[in-house]
Amino acid sequence: MTDAFFFGYGSLVNRKTHVYADAHRVKVSGWRRAWRHTALRPIAFLTAIPYADSAIDGLIAGVPGNDWAALDTREFAYDRIALTEAMDHPLPQRPEVAIYAIPEGKHGAPDRAHPVLLSYLDVVVQGYLEEFGEAGVADFFATTDGWEAPILDDRAAPYYPRAQALSAAEQQLVDRMLMDVGAKTVQHTEAERAAFDAGLRG
Repeated sequence: MTDAFFFGYGSLVNRKTHVYADAHRVKVSGWRRAWRHTALRPIAFLTAIPYADSAIDGLIAGVPGNDWAALDTREFAYDRIALTEAMDHPLPQRPEVAIYAIPEGKHGAPDRAHPVLLSYLDVVVQGYLEEFGEAGVADFFATTDGWEAPILDDRAAPYYPRAQALSAAEQQLVDRMLMDVGAKTVQHTEAERAAFDAGLRG
């Protein structure tokens, strides 16, 4: 059986967050990213949206034995769909590739009750920096919509379960890129924190 692949365009670009060793850098045409939230999660996260005149970098990685259970659990708020757009990758064959995305109509814009986690963004940027360099990080920001979303500064006590330690230089890069796109970091009030914590437990 030939292993199918997934296309990661957010936290899955950071190899420290998964165990899929057969991973390769790729550029996929016809997509952008956007910050969104759904009723299934209290936080905002990245989704991919079809966009004809755009291409995004990421990783494709083989799923051993086509056992999608672990990935489907990790990406439970998404639909897993076949990726049919053009891909530029180093593999000699064209593999079967799936992408996790939220269909239109099932997501909304982030807000203070559903913020982007800085700890999550840190992981994404660290992955892009390691795979594609600072130019890749800049391209990530340029091909992602929704930077008006509130960015909850949870670095000191990360909510994101796969949070990674960043060097001072990596943190400074994230902060500089956020400033360049006009994004704002926020802190929750005690009441907001209690409601957010309850949402995570729920």
